[in-house]
Amino acid sequence: MLENLFSINCTQIAHYLTLRMYYLVMNTLLLIISTLVIVVVTLPMIRHSNWKFRVFEYLRIQKLIAVLVLIVIWSIVYLNDPKAISLVFLVTFIVLGIFLIYQIFPFTILSKKMIANNTCKDFPSVKLLVINVYQYNTAYQKTIDLIKEVDPDMFFLVETDQKWADSINVFKETFNYQIEKPLDNTYGLLFYSKLEIHDPKIHYLIKEEIPSIELDIKLATGQMIKVYGIHPEPPVPSENPDSTERDAEILKVGKKVKELSTPCIVIGDLNDVGWSYSSELFLKTSGLLDLRRGRGLYNTFHAKYFFLRWPLDHIFVSEHFTLGQIRRYRNVGSDHFPIGCTLYLEKSRENEKLEVCDGDMDKVDEKIAEAEK
Repeated sequence: MLENLFSINCTQIAHYLTLRMYYLVMNTLLLIISTLVIVVVTLPMIRHSNWKFRVFEYLRIQKLIAVLVLIVIWSIVYLNDPKAISLVFLVTFIVLGIFLIYQIFPFTILSKKMIANNTCKDFPSVKLLVINVYQYNTAYQKTIDLIKEVDPDMFFLVETDQKWADSINVFKETFNYQIEKPLDNTYGLLFYSKLEIHDPKIHYLIKEEIPSIELDIKLATGQMIKVYGIHPEPPVPSENPDSTERDAEILKVGKKVKELSTPCIVIGDLNDVGWSYSSELFLKTSGLLDLRRGRGLYNTFHAKYFFLRWPLDHIFVSEHFTLGQIRRYRNVGSDHFPIGCTLYLEKSRENEKLEVCDGDMDKVDEKIAEAEK
């Protein structure tokens, strides 16, 4: 009798210790994950140019999903064991969730469109396509087939070496105007146009090995459109651990655009997301409009990992335009999806620029000066 009772007690004690150990492990794991998520969400709030701070700007959707999951988990934990620490974490994630939703909202269909929809097809139009082809991608035919299918008025390819330039030669008969700067450092550029190109320039805005283009496009109606094509380097350890040069190149173009009174388009892989501090500063100081705002994210990177995607390739336009269509196209073997649009030269009162705040231009000048040291 005593032996049986002792055996039962030992079994119960072992079961209790196992459950207790499981609880401690899961609780510790939850605390670690929760702390990491809080760090990842709050780090970009620090205006530091090091990649450890800037890279987490890209993960806004992923951060929101993680925060929403943790709100559910901490709600369950608090309801079952209402301790102060559980309430602190729950409230913290609710606040972070509201903050992230507020940041993402402008890029949803629920928000007001930054650039209005086209109202009449009779206005002069331009159809363009932007592709980061990935230099080491050898599926040239996929890109060629897409360009033929889309049939744009102009296309801009980045990460193009000489092999890519040779492959794209097939379009020289139909696209009579070209700017070519193939490089083997992943910063080569190819720009082809059916529309007449005037005053083409290749700039090296920040670094000698990273080109950008500036040109004027003449429409059939005789109107001129200024076009800038850029591809600054990303703030990652393998490229540049600091975002200063990337931000400065984007902002230098923004300063040029600010001085223009003519229609303008800025295109390329900016290695930055539209909701980042530097992108918003670019929009404010240039006066350009983001096609994505009020329409959706149109994530273009990473084409091979659905759970790690954000909008890196951009088309920004001046208030002289309305939008006929924006589209993300199928994968062509690159790590980026192509993106394209049809623009109409129709100035609309519904177009809405971001307001410039006090000190914004000073911040732009500081960024550029720091990069040029």
